[in-house]
Amino acid sequence: MVQYTFFQVTGFFLYPLKHTYLVLFNTAALAKCKTHCYKFYTSCSVVPRENTSLLHNLISMGVDIQKVRKRQPGVLRKQITNEKGVAKFLQNKGASKQTIANIISRYPRAVTRNFDHLEERWRLWRNIFNSDLDIVKVIDRSPESFFRSSDNKNLEENINFLSSLDFTSKDLLRLFTTAPRTFSNSCELNKQMVKFLQDVCFSLGGDRPDDFVKNIITRNIYVFIKSTKRVKANIEFVQTALNLTDEEMLVFLQGPGVDILALSNEYLKMNFKNAEHKLLSLGCSQLDVKNFIINYVSVLCTAPSNLTSKIDYLLQEGIHLEQIVAKPGVLGCSLETLKRRFGVLRSIKYNFNKYGISILYCSSKRFATKVEKLCFVAKE
Repeated sequence: MVQYTFFQVTGFFLYPLKHTYLVLFNTAALAKCKTHCYKFYTSCSVVPRENTSLLHNLISMGVDIQKVRKRQPGVLRKQITNEKGVAKFLQNKGASKQTIANIISRYPRAVTRNFDHLEERWRLWRNIFNSDLDIVKVIDRSPESFFRSSDNKNLEENINFLSSLDFTSKDLLRLFTTAPRTFSNSCELNKQMVKFLQDVCFSLGGDRPDDFVKNIITRNIYVFIKSTKRVKANIEFVQTALNLTDEEMLVFLQGPGVDILALSNEYLKMNFKNAEHKLLSLGCSQLDVKNFIINYVSVLCTAPSNLTSKIDYLLQEGIHLEQIVAKPGVLGCSLETLKRRFGVLRSIKYNFNKYGISILYCSSKRFATKVEKLCFVAKE
C-alpha cells in the first residue's frame, strides 16, 4: 500500500502569495528526494580555505606548516592574524629567527596575539625574570605558557597571590621556568590547591599550614598543575599502604614523600604493589618494605620492569638483598651503568662485602677516582 504525506506549502517561489496549498507527496519518493537534497547540500557546503597570505608569510619565516596543520589547523583559516608583528616583537626581545619559527610551529595560535597584549604580558613576566633572553628560553621550551592565555589580569593576580604566600622571586622564577602552566591556571584554581594543602596540614595535626604549603610547592612545583582529587588520592593511598601515622605522614610529605603527589594514582599504585611484591618474595618483612620505600621514594616513580631487572641483576652479581635495602640509591642507576661498573670492578677484584656497594652509584668522576686509587693500592 502506497503511503502519502500532506505538506502545507505557502507560495513564495516567484513572488509572495497569500495562499496556502496542501500538496500530496508519495512518502517513498519524498525520502529519496530528501537524501539527494542532503547530499547536494553537503557537497556544496563551503569549507573555509587556508589563508594563502598567512601561509606564504609562515613559510618565509621557516615555520613548519605540517606541524601547524597537525596542532592547530584552524589558525591557518583565520583571515586576520599578526604573524609579522609577533615575529618582530620576539626578535626585538632577542629571539633568533629559528627560535621564532620553532615557537610558532609548536604553538600556532601565537600569531593571533596583538602587540599591546604581548607587551603587557612581557612586562609581567619581566618582573620575575632577570633578562629578556631568560624569558625567550622559557617560551622556546614551552610556547603555550606565554601565548595560550590572553588573560593578563589573571596572570597578574596569580603572581600577586603566590607572592603573598611568601614565595621569593627565586621561587616564582623556578615556577615560571619549570612549571609555567601554573600561571595559566585561573587564580581561583591555584587558590583551591593552596586551601586544599592547608587542610591536609590541619588534618594531619600540623599547625603551620603556610609553611607546609611552601615546603610542598618548592619541593614539587608540578603540584599546581595537578588536580586536588589526584593529590588527595595519592596521599590517602600512601598513608594507608605504608601504615603511617598522621605525624609520620606530615613529615614524609614535607620530605621525600612530596614526589608522589603529582604522580598518576594508578601508576603510583602499580609501582608500589610491584615493589612490595618483589621485596616480600625475596624474604623481606612488611616493615622492611615500609622502610625501603620511605628511604627511597623514587622506587614509586620507577617502572616495574626496570626495578625488577635491576634487583635481579644485583643479586646475580652477588650483592646481598640486605645491602640493596640498606643502600637503595643503587637502584637509581641505569642497568647499563651497573653492568659497566661491575665489569670495571670485577677486573680489579673489588670486594663488595668489605667496601660496600656505594661505589656503584656515585658520580662518574668519583667512580673513576676511586677505581684509580684502588688500582694504585693494589700495585703497592
